Amino acid sequence: MTFQEQILEGIPSILPKPKAYEAHINHAPKRKEILSDEEMKLALKNALRYFEAKHHEELIPEFREELQEYGRIYMYRLRPDYEMKARPISEYPGNSEQAKAIMLMIQNNLDYAVAQHPHELITYGGNGAVFSNWAQYRLTMKYLAEMTDEQTLVMYSGHPMGLFPSHKEAPRVVVTNGMMIPNYSKPDDWEKFNALGVTQYGQMTAGSYMYIGPQGIVHGTTITVLNGFRKIKKNPTGGLFVTSGLGGMSGAQPKAGTIAGCITVCAEVNPKITKIRHEQGWIHEIIEDLNVLVTRVKSAIVKKEVVSIAYLGNVVDVWEKFDEENITIDLGSDQTSLHNPWAGGYYPVGISFEESNEMMANNPEKFKEEVQKTLRRHAAAINKHTAKGTYFFDYGNAFLLEASRAGADVMAENTTLGREFKYPSYVQDIMGPMCFDYGFGPFRWVCTSGKPEDLAKTDAIACAVLEEMMKNAPEEIQQQMADNIQWIKGAQENQLVVGSQARILYADAEGRMKIAEAFNQAIASGEIGPIVLGRDHHDVSGTDSPYRETSNIYDGSRFTADMAIHNVIGDSFRGATWVSIHNGGGVGWGEVINGGFGMLLDGSNDADRRLKSMLFWDVNNGIARRSWARNEGAVFSIKRAMQVEPLLKVTLPNFVDENLL
Repeated sequence: MTFQEQILEGIPSILPKPKAYEAHINHAPKRKEILSDEEMKLALKNALRYFEAKHHEELIPEFREELQEYGRIYMYRLRPDYEMKARPISEYPGNSEQAKAIMLMIQNNLDYAVAQHPHELITYGGNGAVFSNWAQYRLTMKYLAEMTDEQTLVMYSGHPMGLFPSHKEAPRVVVTNGMMIPNYSKPDDWEKFNALGVTQYGQMTAGSYMYIGPQGIVHGTTITVLNGFRKIKKNPTGGLFVTSGLGGMSGAQPKAGTIAGCITVCAEVNPKITKIRHEQGWIHEIIEDLNVLVTRVKSAIVKKEVVSIAYLGNVVDVWEKFDEENITIDLGSDQTSLHNPWAGGYYPVGISFEESNEMMANNPEKFKEEVQKTLRRHAAAINKHTAKGTYFFDYGNAFLLEASRAGADVMAENTTLGREFKYPSYVQDIMGPMCFDYGFGPFRWVCTSGKPEDLAKTDAIACAVLEEMMKNAPEEIQQQMADNIQWIKGAQENQLVVGSQARILYADAEGRMKIAEAFNQAIASGEIGPIVLGRDHHDVSGTDSPYRETSNIYDGSRFTADMAIHNVIGDSFRGATWVSIHNGGGVGWGEVINGGFGMLLDGSNDADRRLKSMLFWDVNNGIARRSWARNEGAVFSIKRAMQVEPLLKVTLPNFVDENLL
């Protein structure tokens, strides 16, 4: 069968033969046993819904074995035989160009070079799933290949509920992931209901088909590291940045450190992912001996090298050893998946990777105890360095939150609403006041032709637009503009593409609209092929997350989720090709609501109209909310937006004299 025929086949009427478990692939850890016997039967019944009754007798023992062995029913047998990668849009079967673009983005999320656990359909974060099983993947791709621009595909947490009649102005796909009743949104609830096959953790861009590999976070991390050094008034050259995690998101850290121009030491316990990052060129060196690491770092500091070093081991050992050796750490953070602390997101010190995985599955209470002991040690070591002048920030991975729950010494002496911890979230000190309040966030695009030359052309177009805008940009956003022009000029040489021909830069509403308009004109003239626009959910408006994206909102509303919900509703009727809304993201299940979109530019007048309507709303929704919270940068930005667009009328806050209070 051809690739197109396999897509159109969906779930085959004749079952493919079982597939061997490929040990060399980076697999998801075994999930803990959480289902009762009756619930296991229910999980099997739920999985068998995808198959004709004649197959049930054959599949029951196989699915039961998967559930017992891995804690989930992945339906490995149904993994396609074709290579999983984003193909040029012309190679996809279908009646809708928009649907073809979505197929391309789904396959990119599952590309072996992109996905963290590709056989388990997990893109990043240890549990950020595109689908829960391979039947869902096959059925979704078939629906997309069949749909017209008068239909909308409805996705319930990985399950394709079906095609429904709509109209060409409606989104082609509407995605929800993990939208639980609030009282059923604890970590064990995810374990249970995911094992039953009725919900999933979509992370942020994993379950919304908008992940572009580590590049997506390289840029944000580069901006963070640059501004972190600016905050401590030190040149990055010769400076030391210590952190941990080399997974789907965290793997960007050493590359970002290199682009920023510092020395980066990033610890990781998983040898497979460490090897992958080294082969991709995201890290320069791998060191497994602490004494060798100390010698190497001291030499790099003296020589003012720009180098990224992966330490294959636990980061707690690094913090403690560097304290003993009096190595000055300028910037410190952590990006292990602490949103998922009990299922492979964070590993205890002093216990091997293999032993930890076994304990996680077979003795989860002991594993939790060891993780919390490690968090207390981790925080104590960080405290020693910060006493010497290290600037430490929480990188939005719930490090401080989980450390506080473990009883670690991380609470502020004088707690205030929004400043509960000793150390800030990076959004509180860096990304919030410097970027989000001014409307700058992670704007993305993907060249659906798959041609590197198209990506190079879009880089040049975006750079030209930004340089022209900077001529008249107000002083308040000159630095943001300059950083992004520097980024886009170096994008090609930094070899950031993994998977699809994609790019990211931080832009405000004006920049996003002007860049998108220029792309649409280039498509209309035949200069480039169609473009998919998107963004990270980690943006100005997309996410309500009290310990990350909205952590610099101090009016008490950071625990509300009105902004994210309004964002996805507003995007859906202003022209998005697909929209998504998720419970759970980088800081954990039940800790965040986040939404995203995708939009296909095809060179048409319709695309031009939609991009202007939707992108303006997508950014200014969040600026308006930040302005109402009395964030001064956002007040400046929303006033500026109202001057540009007379139809925009936003309620502005009045400020109270603190002395009166």
